[in-house]
Parts: sequence; C-alpha cells; structure tokens
Amino acid sequence: MLTCNFHLARNRFGRLVFTDADGHIEEDVVPVRAFPLAAPDEGIALVGVDGHEVIWIDQVADLPIALRALIEEDLASREFMPEIRRIAEVSSFATPSTWRVTTDRGDAVLVLKGEEDIRRLGGSALVVADSNGINFLIRDTQALDRTSRRILDRFL
Repeated sequence: MLTCNFHLARNRFGRLVFTDADGHIEEDVVPVRAFPLAAPDEGIALVGVDGHEVIWIDQVADLPIALRALIEEDLASREFMPEIRRIAEVSSFATPSTWRVTTDRGDAVLVLKGEEDIRRLGGSALVVADSNGINFLIRDTQALDRTSRRILDRFL
C-alpha cells in the first residue's frame, strides 16, 4: 500500500470531494474505470464535473483502505453488470430469443436480439447485451456447466 498525496471524502450530499496535496478542492468527482471488464482494478481516473481528469490511479489495491472503500462504493452504486453463472434455457436458437439465466444476483430473463449482442472480451470472457440495454458478464465460459456451454456454443 502506498501513501497518497490526496484526500477523498463525501460531502453532505453524498458526493465525492477531492483535495490535492496543495489544498485545491474539486467537488463532485466521479471515479471512472479505464478497463471496466478486462482490468476493473487497474487504471481508474477521478474525473471532475467538467469532464477532466483530476488524478489517475494505477492500482486501486495500492490505495489506503479508506480511500479504496470510497472509490469502490461509488463505482458499485453506478455500475450494474450481473454475472451469468448458468444458462437454464433459451426459447429458440434463432434470434431474437429469450434466455432464462442464473446470475450472481439471482435468476433473470433476458432477450437476445441477435448474435452480435454477444461480444468477446478476450480469453474466454463474454458480454451479453439484452434488448433493454443491460449487459451481462460471462467471466469464463469454461467455468459454466456443460449444458450452459452447449447452449452458448449454438450462438457463437
């Protein structure tokens, strides 16, 4: 863990306030991941309301626990990407099709408009975008059960 030359806190409205080593204060900063899927804990910028980067953080894990917790809490409140753990069934192997899946947040139903809504991230990770614009993550296709892999193979 490294020492930081900045301070981060929440104001009375719950928004993040950044203070640098010289005492300059930047209200309403927002953490933004550079690589939200491929490397979620690497490369995070704190961005001001004007859209400019206030500070760059190479590794979230290098931050003191209190700062890390504030950043991760803020990111979690804005990011929503359930992780598919199992594909229970699909209505059809032609698109559009309705998928019944089990995610890390419970059971869900999604509608796949077309095969192009399944994107490879690298390795064996995929993102499945449903018709409502919600992205579902499959972190490792090889970790899925056999039935889920067989169903998925029909769409890839």
